[in-house]
Amino acid sequence: MSYLNNEPIERHTFAVLVDNEPGVLARVIGLFSGRGYNIESLTVAEIDHEKQLSRITLVSRGTRMVIDQIKVQLDRLVPIHTVLDLTDGGPFVERELALVKVVGTGEHRVEALRIADAFRARVIDSTAESFVFELTGSAEKLDAFVDIMRPLGLAELSRTGAAAIARGTATI
Repeated sequence: MSYLNNEPIERHTFAVLVDNEPGVLARVIGLFSGRGYNIESLTVAEIDHEKQLSRITLVSRGTRMVIDQIKVQLDRLVPIHTVLDLTDGGPFVERELALVKVVGTGEHRVEALRIADAFRARVIDSTAESFVFELTGSAEKLDAFVDIMRPLGLAELSRTGAAAIARGTATI
């Protein structure tokens, strides 16, 4: 765990319910950049077409004071309906999707396939010299897969960022 002025830096995942209208995402991002907070992961999608609602899932790190400030500042933005700190709210499920292109031949190719199988990655494209793997899981699982693929010919990487939802009956 890292520290800032002897205070632990915490990783928090937020679920934010917003109006699906132009400029809302820019306002959320502006809030973070204006205060010097970093966004590690950001995903946005419409979740209710009739009510015109979207869900933003974002991951940030900071001291407890910074995390509390993020929640307060997000709550103040007008197009935001609900802010839920999934990390503080109890158990939740969080996943990412990655597309990983590995280029190689011979033993590197065989080893990439073997490792992909161990990680339960699916081959979604294959040529004589490359594979594109699809992998879902925690950020740590994806990081581990990418690190192992680097010496085997990792050529390109695309990640979605976190999608998260509370476990049990709790909803946003």
